[in-house]
Amino acid sequence: MPSTTWSHRWGLLLAVVVSLLVGLGTPAQAHPGAFTPTQSRGNKGSDVAALQYLLNAHGTSLGADGDFGPGTEAAVRAFQTAKGLGADGIVGPNTWKSLTVTVREGDRGEAVKALQHLLNAKRGAGLAVDGAFGAGTAAAVRTFQGHAGLDADGIAGSATWTNLLWHYEYADYTAGTLCNQNPDGNTSADWGTAAAVAQLEAAARTFTATGRGKVPVGDIAFEHGGTINGHASHQVGMDADIWPVRTDAAQCAGSRITWQSAAYDRAATRDLVKALRAAAPGHVKFVYFNDPQLIAEGLTVQYPNHDNHLHIRYCEPVHPNAAYQC
Repeated sequence: MPSTTWSHRWGLLLAVVVSLLVGLGTPAQAHPGAFTPTQSRGNKGSDVAALQYLLNAHGTSLGADGDFGPGTEAAVRAFQTAKGLGADGIVGPNTWKSLTVTVREGDRGEAVKALQHLLNAKRGAGLAVDGAFGAGTAAAVRTFQGHAGLDADGIAGSATWTNLLWHYEYADYTAGTLCNQNPDGNTSADWGTAAAVAQLEAAARTFTATGRGKVPVGDIAFEHGGTINGHASHQVGMDADIWPVRTDAAQCAGSRITWQSAAYDRAATRDLVKALRAAAPGHVKFVYFNDPQLIAEGLTVQYPNHDNHLHIRYCEPVHPNAAYQC
């Protein structure tokens, strides 16, 4: 066989080996469906707080309270105008892309605070939100990158920002306003988008202050979404099941009831639904629950198999899944 043929084959083999080695250094994408979640007026949560920090990094002076109110909307519109974006006040992919900046160890400022806040909220990093990108923040970034299947270089670039903003949060059952119910064996289905979780927690604070017990939460979603036992929905972190309120306020300790039960407290459940809607203005798609009185009042919607729980779906003006668009 001519030596030129062997040379050609060795060259091909070498090219294959090199391509494989290069491939090993290519960042994996554990969550190929990750995207920057649209945020707009009425939203709450850590994504909104990160937005406020990032707007401050570009010259505004907002309080990072995690509440997307008129001041935040005005700041978003001003930023969009300055960047030549459509000034609609809605923070979508293009606005997020313009807001986020690459930060690394040694950097300081409001963008670092946004990063630290998100790492704390979504991965329990326990960082001081001081705007100083030190060794602790770098370690937390690397840990998150490994968790998300990204190249763990400790530098927060576009892929890290996208995955961190997209990542779900665990509902807070330690604040004394929510209790954790786990039907169908879904013991880890307590994760939701930052907005969904914060809006649910805000509603629970309002309701619990009335003295009629905690808000019992069933399934929300798994940490990274996906198929969940017993549900066709609850896969994108924006659906939550909640038990109706009992007359003895023992909905977190007593047996689960339906709207037909003697222990059902319609007035309290009505107030709970109102609190859920008020905590997320413009961001509630529907509340399924089969109490005919609440349906007649326009508070809930009839749906099969929803006699013993309320199903709230949150929504955004723009979402990859049309079922979650407001």
